[in-house]
Order: sequence, then structure tokens, then C-alpha cells
Amino acid sequence: MNLREMLAIRLKGLKQNHGDLDMAIEALNMINTSDHLAIRRLKKKKLKIKDEIKRIKEQLTPDIIA
Repeated sequence: MNLREMLAIRLKGLKQNHGDLDMAIEALNMINTSDHLAIRRLKKKKLKIKDEIKRIKEQLTPDIIA
């Protein structure tokens, strides 16, 4: 398995985690929980995953010099 394939697999897993966190945050907001700290932590984790997704996408996309 080459680096490109490993990055693609990692990207797929990160996208799944990102979606799962989004659903968890939405569920906590819907039940009007007072646990704002937990929601903030989930949002922060989601943002870190989004940043990693962006980084991996940049690695997978070749640089095109115009």
C-alpha cells in the first residue's frame, strides 16, 4: 500500500468521524443540555479533524503551477 492509498483511507475515516461529531453536537443541542463544556470540546475536536482533512486533501492534490 502506497502513501496515497493510506492517505485516502485516513481521509475517509476522518470524514466519518467529522460527520459523527456533527450529529453528536446536533443531538446535544436538540436536548437543550446545559453541558456547554462538552459541546465546546466536541466542536473543538471537530475543527481539528476538519483541519486534518484539509491538510490531507492538499497532500493528495498535486500542485499545478499556472
